[in-house]
Amino acid sequence: MQQNNIDGGKPFDWGRTSADYAKFRDIYPPLFYKKLTDRGLCVKGQRALDVGTGTGVLPRNLYACGAKWCGIDPSENQIAQAKQLAAAAGMEIDFRVAGAEDPVYPAGQFDVITACQCWWYFDAERAFPNLARMLKPGGKLAVLYMAWLPYEDKIAGESERLVLEMNPGWTGGGETRKPISLPECVSRDFETLTHEEYDLPVHFSRESWHGRMRACRGVGASFDAQQLAEWDNAHRALLARIAPEEFDVLHYAASVILQKRG
Repeated sequence: MQQNNIDGGKPFDWGRTSADYAKFRDIYPPLFYKKLTDRGLCVKGQRALDVGTGTGVLPRNLYACGAKWCGIDPSENQIAQAKQLAAAAGMEIDFRVAGAEDPVYPAGQFDVITACQCWWYFDAERAFPNLARMLKPGGKLAVLYMAWLPYEDKIAGESERLVLEMNPGWTGGGETRKPISLPECVSRDFETLTHEEYDLPVHFSRESWHGRMRACRGVGASFDAQQLAEWDNAHRALLARIAPEEFDVLHYAASVILQKRG
């Protein structure tokens, strides 16, 4: 994948890091999911679609809440991992290789669509009308986000600095608290119901934080084997100096809940 507004146009491939993604990026705390179900989303009696599903983190963690889930992602490797993890847990989830722009499901199929950590990759003029098409009348679109706060959390900040030393064009860092911003074209098909931003700690060991950083776009999805090995060594040495064996990393989460117009 390559987009001029992301990482200075440097190509990246989530398929390179699918194994790490599956192992280390299932990190959203229970509160992150509870915020959805408390709003009556992704619960029993609903059909739900997760776009940009990656390894199926959202559908798998919300499966017990009773919705019937589907998930799509343009990366074959990510979908392969999602299928394996769901099957191992005895979950029946329809995972398919497709983008948010693709008419992979008929119109009016879903009560809820979720898009977590992915909407900036969409071709917005094509994707959001397609998502509205797949929703039932009055259906909801939940756009979700979570990021570490590098200017307030030392471990996150130093880890981010190391990524930028080796990949200075990476645009995935420098996060601060802010509401989710969506393209203007979204308002043609959706109206905003609510938005929310809140802080939450996320617990890691040295190994799991190393894996989480390795599975980010600026590292595992971008580096070749030699660069990745160099980064691995440098980051492990950094964590040995600054981090205890277990720790929390300060994050913030954000959501926008939209409703299909008409």
